[in-house]
Amino acid sequence: MNHPAMTPAALPPAVDSSIGGLLLASGKLSPENAERVLRMQQELGIRFGEAAQRLGLISEADIQQVLARQFDYPYLTPGDGGMSPQLVAAYHPFSPQVEVLRAVRSQLMLRWFGRGRKALAVAGVEPGDGASLFAANLAVVFSQLGEQTLLVDANLRTPRQQDIFGLKQRAGLSDVLAGRAELSVVEKIDELVDLSVLVSGTLPPNPQELLARAAFAGLNLNFESRYDVVLYDAPACVLGSDTLALASRVGGVLLVARKNRTSLGAISACVDQLQHAGIAVVGSVMVEH
Repeated sequence: MNHPAMTPAALPPAVDSSIGGLLLASGKLSPENAERVLRMQQELGIRFGEAAQRLGLISEADIQQVLARQFDYPYLTPGDGGMSPQLVAAYHPFSPQVEVLRAVRSQLMLRWFGRGRKALAVAGVEPGDGASLFAANLAVVFSQLGEQTLLVDANLRTPRQQDIFGLKQRAGLSDVLAGRAELSVVEKIDELVDLSVLVSGTLPPNPQELLARAAFAGLNLNFESRYDVVLYDAPACVLGSDTLALASRVGGVLLVARKNRTSLGAISACVDQLQHAGIAVVGSVMVEH
């Protein structure tokens, strides 16, 4: 479905009438301005969105964003949401870069999630390979598919998801595993509808031991029963113990390498290490920056 080609004039009246409610709910229109739009709409016999645009109260970008919500394909306009601009799947969902993400999503649906799996770890080969940002964008595109998606920041040494999504400091995965917090700390990202995020939480002195506990296996089963897709932002593969502890519970890993930086030798060693531990390497992706 090509949302940019859609205009309010192409919508049936029943759908167009709900645009006003969504514009009000999103704060893009005040009740007073909505009344002005309704008066013009009735006087000229045009659609609500067109009347609001003629009055200069909303932009075409506002209309496109509302349409995306109507068709369960939410995204954000740049500057909204307080998230990192590098979250391209949320801010620029029709860009070539996000088309690549959707292609990866399709492959994962066929090769992993379509075979009854619910959880997958996303791990860089080395620190700085961009795995956290890739995992965040991948979670967004899964949620845009209508899949109830949970992104878990399981990098208990150098977590990034809290900053990427602009979330306030709070308890997270480590606190749940240590029995210091409940699952209520999972944060639903309202702007993206079907996406929830569990941040890493308090940085623990024993990340490997926390991830190796039976409590983590039970927690993962709980997540799998509540969500369609559970993505874990895992520590870099070369760190070894943390990644193996996590991936052995989840069952599969998607590896992320950086173009012109990650060596073939490091990738090969990582794959061998994971496969020797009985962990499926579902695939690998290469990011440019």
